Amino acid sequence: MATEKEFSFATLTGSARRHIRVFQIHQFLDRFAMGLTVAVVALALTDRGMDLFQISLLFGVYSLTTMAMELPFGGLADSIGRKPVFLTAVAASLISLALFLSTNDFHVLALSFAFIGFGRALRSGTLDAWFVETFKAAAPNVDIQPALAKAQWANAAGLATGAVLGGLLPDMLGPVAEHLGSSIYDVSYGASFGVMLGVFVFTILAIVETPRSMNVTALKHGFVNVPTVIKGASLLALKHPALSILLAVLAFFLMATNPVEVIWPTHAKPMLDEGYANTVIGVVTATYFFSIAFGASLSPYISRIFKRQHAMTLAATFACLAGLQIALALQGSIVGFVTVFVLYSMILGVSETPASSILHRCVEDRQRSTMLSLRSLIQQSGAALGLVVTGAVAEVYSTPAAWIVGTGFLFIAVVLTLVLVRRLAVVADS
Repeated sequence: MATEKEFSFATLTGSARRHIRVFQIHQFLDRFAMGLTVAVVALALTDRGMDLFQISLLFGVYSLTTMAMELPFGGLADSIGRKPVFLTAVAASLISLALFLSTNDFHVLALSFAFIGFGRALRSGTLDAWFVETFKAAAPNVDIQPALAKAQWANAAGLATGAVLGGLLPDMLGPVAEHLGSSIYDVSYGASFGVMLGVFVFTILAIVETPRSMNVTALKHGFVNVPTVIKGASLLALKHPALSILLAVLAFFLMATNPVEVIWPTHAKPMLDEGYANTVIGVVTATYFFSIAFGASLSPYISRIFKRQHAMTLAATFACLAGLQIALALQGSIVGFVTVFVLYSMILGVSETPASSILHRCVEDRQRSTMLSLRSLIQQSGAALGLVVTGAVAEVYSTPAAWIVGTGFLFIAVVLTLVLVRRLAVVADS
């Protein structure tokens, strides 16, 4: 591998700087649209008459749809282009929002959640791959990790801002919505629909990609080639020791951390006064996203401490997360819980870009989207398995006990990451 030059935004070419800014704006807007519904989705479903079991089923529809379509559409993006596949993802999101706003029926809502999963599968590994490839062309041999961190910061900031506004809109404009015969939470969903339309237009105008043949024959050829692309990416992961280890690391990482991210509101709410518990939960949700964004912005500086050895940065990050997860489980007051949770979220933000940097250095452009989709699929599988294990332990013992048990997965991730450090050193020397 060629020696990478240290990233410096000031010394980048004008096209490289503009490329980063465009992608940051795009990521912020796309995640802002999603964030508008994150804080209210469970409340909106409850308001539509759904019980907890039905809500769980709807999220199950989303997860199954995403996992079933993740790899094929990553391969399609490699075949016919990133931009058209992403635009299709935005269209799927718009259909999902329109269905949600139009109904209180469980079956139609299930279709809405299926379109959310479809859109998620289409998004995975599309414009991320476009960003990496275009940046590498504009700034050859420059360390991409700080550029990825800037994009990750915009991503998390968009989610956080959307979550705050999505929680405020029902209180501000809910009475107007009720007067019109709608749910107060439809205000947030309507705002998300409007912003998503803006994302569609911005993508068309600002994202520049060399057009690929889009006739019916080319589209059919893209679908036909999907199995071959998937097979190639899977074989690459199996034959490339560093990639195999990295994917295993990410699976164990999500097995430990996803149950914390999903279950924490149910654990924190009893610590709060019932009169303002939901408001505090909403604020902490936004703080969680902002903390991830702040952690992502710190990632390049932390990487320098480890001399830009991204695997070593990752190992240290996972070790910190294990300690903080144990500390989080032991908190009995809301002040202590929120303090540790903010630190925990910041370290989650730090962990994203080192892993991405390692993956992008190991993968060629022709398989980048598919490998990103494979990564997402493995992470989702790890997250789902972690929820099952943690849920079983929490049912028998308690949520804190389940989180402490989950740190075992993080310690496994640390050990595997140290193995990855040695493997990447061997590759660098060869």
